[in-house]
Amino acid sequence: MRYRVLGGTGIEVSTYCLGAMMFGAVGNPDHDDCVRIVHAALDSGVNFVDTADMYSQGESEEIVGKALRGRRDDVVLATKVHFPMGEGPNRGGNSRRWIVQEVENSLRRLQTDHIDLYQVHRPDHRTDVEETLSVLTDLVQQGKIRAFGCSAFPAEEIVESHHVAERRGLHRFRTEQPPYSMLARGVEASVLPVAQRTGMGVLTFSPLAFGFLSGRYRKGGQVDLTAGRPAIAPARFDPKLPGNAAKYEAVEELIALADDLGRSLPQLALAFVTAHPAVTSVITGPRTMDQLTSLLAGADLTLDDAALDRIDAIVPPGTDLYRADGAWQPRPLTEASLRRRPSGERAAA
Repeated sequence: MRYRVLGGTGIEVSTYCLGAMMFGAVGNPDHDDCVRIVHAALDSGVNFVDTADMYSQGESEEIVGKALRGRRDDVVLATKVHFPMGEGPNRGGNSRRWIVQEVENSLRRLQTDHIDLYQVHRPDHRTDVEETLSVLTDLVQQGKIRAFGCSAFPAEEIVESHHVAERRGLHRFRTEQPPYSMLARGVEASVLPVAQRTGMGVLTFSPLAFGFLSGRYRKGGQVDLTAGRPAIAPARFDPKLPGNAAKYEAVEELIALADDLGRSLPQLALAFVTAHPAVTSVITGPRTMDQLTSLLAGADLTLDDAALDRIDAIVPPGTDLYRADGAWQPRPLTEASLRRRPSGERAAA
């Protein structure tokens, strides 16, 4: 296993980070099996574990807490806050009120007195970024978290956050966690370059493109849209939809490249992500021990220029063949009232 420094924190983390999103009711409900997966990852050299409060509504954090008993000091532990945790208007978001409350809940579920990397899971248009940076700075000073970062933030919001931190004398986001894969390369245009210029660590998620790069879904094959990942988002997998044709074509060409390298498509997918100079670590999210074992078998794979050139020819740099999983949408794109003048004003003009 290779290790890299996480941004400017001085903390060394493995290039493969164990993601715990599939631990719990959403993926693997067997706590003992999930604990074995965590232990197997740690025994292989992985020292970086990422979860979130909202994964199975806290169950993932509880499982990780169980798994790290007696091994906590050997692990760089990351979790996230933002998404709603129960009913009520103030049980989510990036406000001081919610973060102060929820960090305590995460610490309890994780059975630890500190979190190494506490991440804001998504931007929150209702909360001034200064408010968020201020409470996170306080938590660092209190020793409850060691560093903090953001996830799925657009480049302009990352830049704004750094500007606010410098102007107000606050700690800044030390990491960014964006979606990144061979089929979703949009972050190469601005997010990754901004992270490089500002010295941020980058841990990426969804390297298998929501399962599309698992090798299970092939051009001309039968895709069951009622089971597994396709059941969650059938429009992403339905081969009859014109927008999916380019993805299926790309997968066939990428499988051919993986075969030439003597590797599996998932192993190629993870090696591609870690080849980018801005990327510190790639988050893998196995649900089973077999999935973990298969992914870890590719940890030694390094892609040369010839292989990367072939990938560039299949999916050009900066190109998204689908809307990246979990990518944040700016409010002007989701709320029509923010991009339209009032009808009366338009009539008067």
